Amino acid sequence: MHPRTLERSVVIAADPDAVWALAGGFAALAHWHPHLPPVTVEDGADPEVPGAVRVFALDGTVVARELLLAHDPAARRYLYRLLDPLALPVEEYVATFAVAPHPDGAEVRWSAVYRAPDEVAARAEAAFGDGVYATGLAALRERLTSTR
Repeated sequence: MHPRTLERSVVIAADPDAVWALAGGFAALAHWHPHLPPVTVEDGADPEVPGAVRVFALDGTVVARELLLAHDPAARRYLYRLLDPLALPVEEYVATFAVAPHPDGAEVRWSAVYRAPDEVAARAEAAFGDGVYATGLAALRERLTSTR
């Protein structure tokens, strides 16, 4: 298993606080991401307090569980760890979702560090980087700028 990184970002013509208000909640992901199932939080935990576990399920089957490691509204950033490997054998997957000021509005960065064998790296990049991150960021930009 080799260390890997992936990152996707988008600039949105919107105030960073407005972007964070929509997308900064750990349990809010399915509200703006078009391809993710609804999120539940295990054990009724506060979804903005580290230690909360968000769960994605399709037709009653859990497809992913993620542990909130840090949530910093002042910095407009949260970190989480993938608890259960999906179909891809990745390990030590820790992701960051962050919103920062940009001259054109806000820059949203979604990134991860993880370990995976060489033969899995391209599939992980496509699944997480393109399928989840890039798709979600494009939808977020569309949602926040479509009424302008």
